[in-house]
Amino acid sequence: MKKLLVLLMACMMVLAACSSGSKETVESEGENTSDSKEITIWAWDPNFNIKALNIAKEAYQAENPDLKIKIVENAQADIIQKLNTSLSSGTTKGLPNIVLIEDYRAQSFLQAYPDSFHEITGSYVVDDFASYKIAPTSLDGKNYGLPFDTGVTGLYVRTDYLEEAGYTLDDLKGIDWNQYIEIGKKVKEVTGKNMLSLDPNDQGLIRMMMQSAGAWYLKEDGVTPIIAGNEALKRSFEMYKALLDADIVNPISDWSQFLAGFNSGEVASVPTGNWITPSIKAEASQSGKWAVVPQPKLPDVEGSVNASNLGGSSWYVLNVDGKEEATDFLAKTFGSNVDFYQDLVTEIGAIGTYIPASGGEEYKAADEFFAGQTIISDFSQWVEEIPQVNYGLHTYAIDDILIVEMQNYLNGKDLDKVLEDAQQQAEAQLQ
Repeated sequence: MKKLLVLLMACMMVLAACSSGSKETVESEGENTSDSKEITIWAWDPNFNIKALNIAKEAYQAENPDLKIKIVENAQADIIQKLNTSLSSGTTKGLPNIVLIEDYRAQSFLQAYPDSFHEITGSYVVDDFASYKIAPTSLDGKNYGLPFDTGVTGLYVRTDYLEEAGYTLDDLKGIDWNQYIEIGKKVKEVTGKNMLSLDPNDQGLIRMMMQSAGAWYLKEDGVTPIIAGNEALKRSFEMYKALLDADIVNPISDWSQFLAGFNSGEVASVPTGNWITPSIKAEASQSGKWAVVPQPKLPDVEGSVNASNLGGSSWYVLNVDGKEEATDFLAKTFGSNVDFYQDLVTEIGAIGTYIPASGGEEYKAADEFFAGQTIISDFSQWVEEIPQVNYGLHTYAIDDILIVEMQNYLNGKDLDKVLEDAQQQAEAQLQ
């Protein structure tokens, strides 16, 4: 009996040891243990944001190998849905430590869920970043986002078409949209090519025009609509109609048609954000035939400049375990590493809004596709000229209203009435 009891106790000890070892293994594979830390990052676009994160991960772990960094790709729409679902329910389970949020949407998250984001004030030098990126990433004077890529705009132009019509690049520098239209008419007359493509369901051009004058759909509070009586918005509508009336527009209905317009050589220019550069360079046969100049400004609108923005995103730390490690990762990569930004330009063509990086050699490099133009350096200069606005809470909601009202305007409705009706709809829907 004693032998049996001893044998039973020995078996129990072995089982206990096995059980203890298994539990240890499970814990060591968890996100956070006493021996290791892991942070998770959500972003979209494998060829841009995810690549940038992998470059940042490599740079950071060269100096800080103990932090595990897990990068998860999600569609932007999925990120928005997951954040809203979790944060509105008050649960942080399953959320990442760092998330990429588009600048147009940032304030809607910060204001709706102020306790869900970790303040990172002091983790980076604010003045080292383009000023227009600070408003959307901040709340009540505190920094919650670390600025990332810029949506700085430019006017991409086919120099061969311009020369055929009797123009040089200097003829397009510092112009307004009326002058652009006149040039476009001559280009079409001589070459048969439209000047640009436009999608009636995309308000991007209107936003570019407005921000060039330091104006937006909302007042400085980022909440109150200012559509009726908005001089810059009214002038932007007028310029949009003038482009169509001049018969220099290639109408499109989706992204693939947008790309095809310039890759096929059917349009002479592309006014948009710098992120289009890889798509323009995708047509190798056009190498040497493109250049980039500052975008046109709004005519007769005080304060309008030849610089604006379209798109762009920033990094946010959620108020969950690991926020200190997440903040350190951002601060030592996107927040201060000049060499890292040179790698971003070299490997993926990503232009950040970190001003000290613009002095690096890669930013000054000539691009043979653009006939030797130093386009990264030029874009970086224009970044510093972009007027700062508060994108606020309702960019896309107001976009939806204005898309419909734009068609009413083009069909003959009085413009002041168009903007007044849009104002009423915005006030009713966004209360």
